[in-house]
Amino acid sequence: MYQAASDPYCYKGTLVLKNRLGTRDQAVLDAFEAESTARRFRAALPAGLFTVSHYREVHRHLFGGVYPWAGRYRTTRISKGDSLFCYPENIPGQMRALFAGLKNEGCFRGLSPADFSVRAAHFLAELNAIHAFREGNGRTHLAFFSLLAMRAGHPVRNSKLPSDDILSAMIVSFKGDEQPLASVIRALTAPL
Repeated sequence: MYQAASDPYCYKGTLVLKNRLGTRDQAVLDAFEAESTARRFRAALPAGLFTVSHYREVHRHLFGGVYPWAGRYRTTRISKGDSLFCYPENIPGQMRALFAGLKNEGCFRGLSPADFSVRAAHFLAELNAIHAFREGNGRTHLAFFSLLAMRAGHPVRNSKLPSDDILSAMIVSFKGDEQPLASVIRALTAPL
C-alpha cells in the first residue's frame, strides 16, 4: 500500500481510494479493480507515438473504469516502503525529459537484444522513480513496455515470468542497480 500524507485520493477517514464503484471496502475495491483492469488488458491497448500523452492514455485505458482520475498525474507525494517517488510538482518536467530521451533514441529500434534490455531497463527504472499516477503505475509500465518492445522489434514473448521477479527487479532498480531489470527484460523478450 502506498503512503501519502493527507491523501485527497482517499475517502475521508480511510485508506480506500475514491472509485467509480463508490465502495469504501478495500477488498471490494481490490476485486473490482482486478476484474476491470483484467478486462482492459485483454482489449487492444491504445496505439500512439510513444509520447507522454500516449503513456497517459494507456493508464486511462487500464484504470478509467475504476478511478475518475485515471490518466492524470498525481497531485500528492507518495512513497512505498522507504522509496519516496518523484514530487508531484516535478512529474510533468521529468516525464517530458524521459520521453524526449526515448524519442531521441528512436524508441530503441534497431538495437541488439542485449542493448535493448539495458536501455529499456533504464527507461522503466526512471519511469518507476517518477511514479506519475496515484495507483496503477506498475501495470501501466508493463503494458506500455509491451507496446514499446513490439515497436522496437523485441516483442514480449514470455509473459509467464513471475510477477515477483519483475517487482523485485523494479525495487532494486530504484536503488540504482538496473542489471536485474535488464535480465528480466531479456527473459521476457527472448525468442522462444
